[in-house]
Amino acid sequence: MALIPWKGGRRQEEGGQLSTVSRLRGEVDRLFDSFFRDAFSLGERSLGEVSAFLPPVDVEETDKEVHVRVELPGVKPDELDLSIVGNSLIISGEKRESEERRDGGFVYQERRFGSFRREVPLPSPVEPDDVQAEYKDGVLNVRLRKAQEAMPKRIQVRAT
Repeated sequence: MALIPWKGGRRQEEGGQLSTVSRLRGEVDRLFDSFFRDAFSLGERSLGEVSAFLPPVDVEETDKEVHVRVELPGVKPDELDLSIVGNSLIISGEKRESEERRDGGFVYQERRFGSFRREVPLPSPVEPDDVQAEYKDGVLNVRLRKAQEAMPKRIQVRAT
């Protein structure tokens, strides 16, 4: 049986306006509700969703190209797969890390692995045959040249 949280009625002042204290109380209630809903909703998600690796992505657009920067620490370049599907850049791969320490008679060993897939919507159409990808120090930089129809066109204004 699901419990439904009760939201007490808000008292309105004259003219139908909420008082400042009532609005503040509403914001604090909303803050606490979202904190506890997010903090304790682990049981509603699968373990795969919790431990999924989603690399952060930055997208920058200039007049002639789109630059995508992806942080992929611990991922080797040969474990990456890039493709362009429609107007999206698909970045996928597998992350494998292993750590082992020996301290006296104890061995500490930890392994983290899993696949990831990130779909980055591109702000403009690009030329799929003119893509440059470089990987250095855990950062993937992808430069995609814009398609000719996406390039800005200067329009001459004549004085009459």
